[in-house]
Amino acid sequence: MTTNIFMLGMPSSGKSTLGRNLAKELDYDFIDLDRKIEVSEGKKINEIFRLEGEEYFRKKESEQLKKIPVNDKLVIALGGGTPCFFDNMDYIKENGISIFLDVSPDKLEERMRTSRRNNRPMFKLENENLLETLTNTYNKRIDIYRTASIIIEGDTDASTILWILEAQFPRKV
Repeated sequence: MTTNIFMLGMPSSGKSTLGRNLAKELDYDFIDLDRKIEVSEGKKINEIFRLEGEEYFRKKESEQLKKIPVNDKLVIALGGGTPCFFDNMDYIKENGISIFLDVSPDKLEERMRTSRRNNRPMFKLENENLLETLTNTYNKRIDIYRTASIIIEGDTDASTILWILEAQFPRKV
């Protein structure tokens, strides 16, 4: 039996990068939930937030999450807030293995400023209080994130994640 793997954590925690690499190692397909939403809506995430608001976005996010086929050899990179709204975390835990990439707010800020990608609607680089915003959001989400099947603190790579997965869930991946 194979099961889907959900990557969760704050923005810039490595969900997409590590998720893509893990999918290659497992010979699974990779889905980025934010890209799935953008294709479905015909708009970038920033534009959805600006035009429709966060509540609309969160509803669409939950809808797209629940459209992903179950037990389909997929690694799914979730949006940072995906597990925190509606019954999404319960759904994730019922339908796969969840991996929380626990990266400190300091490190998240450093990664965001280094990458210079400014396409996160809740975490703009020009925000003078970016670290404070990241810390507050992290603190609000941490209890939900920590209910994941696997918690990986700090930097890691796909090979390490694969080793942990195979050790903890030998018959599911």
